[in-house]
Amino acid sequence: MTAMDIHQILEYLPHRYPILLVDRVLEVVPGERITALKNVSVNEPFFPGHYPHHPVMPGVLIIEAMAQTAAILSFKTLGGKPDDKSVYYFVGIDAARFKRPVSPGDQLMMEVSITANKRGLWKFKGVAKVDGQVAAEAELMCTVRPIE
Repeated sequence: MTAMDIHQILEYLPHRYPILLVDRVLEVVPGERITALKNVSVNEPFFPGHYPHHPVMPGVLIIEAMAQTAAILSFKTLGGKPDDKSVYYFVGIDAARFKRPVSPGDQLMMEVSITANKRGLWKFKGVAKVDGQVAAEAELMCTVRPIE
């Protein structure tokens, strides 16, 4: 059960601004679950073009934030970090549902748990919440593949 700051997160994710969507890990239990957060700022690069009169975080980016959180959990479970010879791919989304909008000033809390890991295919249940209310949920599938 280890928290991670942004410097540690950058060791586990290849993503950088503007696509890095995890600001802090509050808790990680390797092999089980992770809780992470994204502070949603009005300065996000997508807000000027996504409903400029009423800014809303795109649902696909909420799902991406959960997938990045899942990637950290995978690497923590495996006891390693990503390298230059492979890529952690997002390979599937099932049962995605969006329950409430996410707006500037919100703190998006991602709760992701491992549901299966067979032959390198990881399956997760992800829930993203704002103020304890579900904003989005989905079943996610990811895998690590060598770069050819």
